[in-house]
Amino acid sequence: MTGNAVLVGVIIITLPFLVHYFRAAQRGIKKSKRTSAERSAVSSALAQALPDSVFFGPHLVFVESIQSYWAMQERDIVPQCIVRPRTAEEAAIAVTILKRDYDERISHGQSPLLLAVRSGGHSPIPGAANISGGIVIDLRLLSTVVTSNDRSSVSIGTGARWLDVSKTLDKVGLAVAGGRNSAVGVGGLTLGGGLSFFSPRVGFVCNNILSYEIVLANGTLATASESINPGLWRALKGGSNNFGIVTKFVARSFPSTNIWGGFLYMTSSKVSQLIDAFHRFTESKPGVYDEYAAGPLNMEYCEGSLPYQCHERAGFVQSIRVAVRDSSDLLGTFFADSWHRQKFVTTTVKNHHATLVEIHALFERSVEALLRVNGMIWTLVLQALLPASAMKGQLDSQGLSTRTEPLVVVLFTAVWKNKADDLLVEQITRNMIDSIDLYAASRGAADPYRYLNNCASWQNPFDGYGAENKRFLQQMSRTYDPDGLFQKAFEGGFKLDMESFRP
Repeated sequence: MTGNAVLVGVIIITLPFLVHYFRAAQRGIKKSKRTSAERSAVSSALAQALPDSVFFGPHLVFVESIQSYWAMQERDIVPQCIVRPRTAEEAAIAVTILKRDYDERISHGQSPLLLAVRSGGHSPIPGAANISGGIVIDLRLLSTVVTSNDRSSVSIGTGARWLDVSKTLDKVGLAVAGGRNSAVGVGGLTLGGGLSFFSPRVGFVCNNILSYEIVLANGTLATASESINPGLWRALKGGSNNFGIVTKFVARSFPSTNIWGGFLYMTSSKVSQLIDAFHRFTESKPGVYDEYAAGPLNMEYCEGSLPYQCHERAGFVQSIRVAVRDSSDLLGTFFADSWHRQKFVTTTVKNHHATLVEIHALFERSVEALLRVNGMIWTLVLQALLPASAMKGQLDSQGLSTRTEPLVVVLFTAVWKNKADDLLVEQITRNMIDSIDLYAASRGAADPYRYLNNCASWQNPFDGYGAENKRFLQQMSRTYDPDGLFQKAFEGGFKLDMESFRP
């Protein structure tokens, strides 16, 4: 590629004790033009039952909640009111009231009032954690992080962000399998499976959750663990927000002290060598693959910028340093809170060298079309996913236990400024995924798995889990949410297509 700069970075680092997180630097954010929506009887009932936890516009708490979403698309949305429960019991009261309203509307043949639930609010999908004219349950006050007396587990509030978790555990020399970006909320990432820098050692984030505290559709506060509601426990490991509102996770912890890590940047002249190295690294056999090594290969186009300028624009700070630090310090090396529009889209391929080369070639060719998009930062990320890693920890619902070949999770991220470019970005990203999938299928390198947390709104991760796992999730939805509150009213996120379910 010529003209504008392409940044190629590889993070393949052997760590004696690995825990990487990223902290968002604070940026200015735009205020929504609208600050309130019309109230309904149910929002008034919520305010009466929870007077200190329900907020309407233009209250400062209401405005701050909207402005705190990561992607501008979510900030464009104005709900009717925001419920900020201070305890799990308050969340249960809110769900009880909302379920009563849902039942009444359905019994009269009406459409349900639309609802949303948020943890960190880091999804770039419009409506994933916010809802126009509806009611949002904002869980960010449920953010405590408490280690057990025997140091074997950590209780984590669903509204915590991974920086909160890291800071607490650094003080006591512990870690958990957790997110790789400090701005991400614990709840959404964990319920979507969760890739971690610890994943080569311990599996997905969800594979290390010992128990869940969850508000079910009927307003009951329940526990899901290996011995209590075990089906629900497994369903929550990759099943997203389809079964209730999780208020707390208990995660397995392990010792971790200072680590060695950071970023290595190279120009596009090294891309062939880096793809070769990534392919060999991912192909390593059990016993050879270093499970203390982790990190994706990033390839990045940034409009009109040199590599270091590109990362400054994206909000990176101190990001060209590789050093020994504690995990909270390393959290400060990645990703700022966004003030732009955002998009993720993903696919999965086998670790097939020609396919990886073609993916990069498609990435480069797409830049010409993106030159029309103001402020574009366009990134390709390749993440190794080995069968041995996918099978570690407890059984989940993602359907990867049958894989015998190394996989590569492919992620494209787009950052841009103007709403007018939304449709063009959507078309380009869809075309990219279609082209990759066609090429991979022609080489026998395709795989149906789609990592839920990287999916675009038009993708269906549950189909990629396989028919048996999808049916299992549908059965758990029917068992724990028989009236479909979390399928029909909580429409954000990825739903289970219950119309196709046959008991």
